[in-house]
Amino acid sequence: MLVASLIFVVTYVVVALGRAPGLRLDRTGAALLGASLMVASGTLTLDEAYRAIDIDTLTLLLGMMIVVANLRIAGFFQLAAAWVAANAGRPVLLLLAVVLISGLLSAFLVNDTVCLMLTPLVAEATLAMRRQPEPYLLALAMASNIGSVATITGNPQNIMIGSFSHLPYVDFAAALSPVAACGLVIVTLLILIAYRAEFFSSDRLRQAPIRLRWNRWLLLKSCCVTLGTVAFFFAGQPPAKVAILAGALLLLTRRVKPERVYREIDWSLLLFFAGLFIVVHGLEKAVLSPDLLAAAGRLQLGHAAVLAGVSALLSNLVSNVPAVLVLKPFVQALPEANKAWLVLAMASTLAGNFTILGSVANLIVAERARRHGIVIGFWRYFKLGAPVTLLTIALGVWLLG
Repeated sequence: MLVASLIFVVTYVVVALGRAPGLRLDRTGAALLGASLMVASGTLTLDEAYRAIDIDTLTLLLGMMIVVANLRIAGFFQLAAAWVAANAGRPVLLLLAVVLISGLLSAFLVNDTVCLMLTPLVAEATLAMRRQPEPYLLALAMASNIGSVATITGNPQNIMIGSFSHLPYVDFAAALSPVAACGLVIVTLLILIAYRAEFFSSDRLRQAPIRLRWNRWLLLKSCCVTLGTVAFFFAGQPPAKVAILAGALLLLTRRVKPERVYREIDWSLLLFFAGLFIVVHGLEKAVLSPDLLAAAGRLQLGHAAVLAGVSALLSNLVSNVPAVLVLKPFVQALPEANKAWLVLAMASTLAGNFTILGSVANLIVAERARRHGIVIGFWRYFKLGAPVTLLTIALGVWLLG
């Protein structure tokens, strides 16, 4: 018990910090080392470690990465940005377009990848239009987090929750889409208020030339496969099976070398998940006795507000994916587990807007914006992110309660 607890705590400390102090060990390395130590210490056998890895989660994530990679290579994101730049005549309309496109795409295509593709396009377009880029980039990051609440395929933690809970895709979307839609309205209004000088003026936008490179046939194929994938999700087919089949079909091409697609896949993220699955399972086996689970039940995690608060706090301490894995055994033991899974998905995702460190999507936007000379500071983000988080989580608790 002591060894397993120590391995777990040290692993999660490194995950929370992002890197081991004085070493080059990152989050993925920490998860892999922790998983290996769980086996080496005898806490888990090798077979138990293999069984701890949720293959459905990794399969769904891999399939969606391949789909998004093909959309990017085909030029889908560039065309979307060019259309918005050409048709948004005023700053308010540009903000609305950024929020809607970011939120909608993130609901189906995993929010981290959406931010990765759209951030340079938004930065280049706003600079070319001679507008203040910061509010549009904040809108991109926050709308991406909020929009990803809506479905199982919106973000990595929802993918995990969908696999753990076995909730149908349609039921998940029906419960959380209203939260996402209302959240997008909230973030839009708060950005308009916070940046009044940028949006409440009579200025019209300058035309921003966006470099377009796109492949007509690959774009058509990728869009058709993506729409078919979403349709099969809503038809009730297993998301992991649909996603990996879609990804495999997109590899059947004479136009794109598979190496280009493979370079777009975040292999370290898949390894990170696999390691965390093993670390958490080792803790469950060695530490989480029935008595401890019963004691945790007295914390009233069955109440939506309590569970939302705990998951939001934990998500900001160690990030949302590790938080979901920690809370998994407690949520599974609750009488109304399905409702609890939805609350956990909602709160762990929306908590990512609290600070710039709260989600990988935020960090992607901040890092890629910096390459264009745009600095999004911690406090500038926090002044907007904190009220957005508190209001959207409160709304989510009310709608799900």
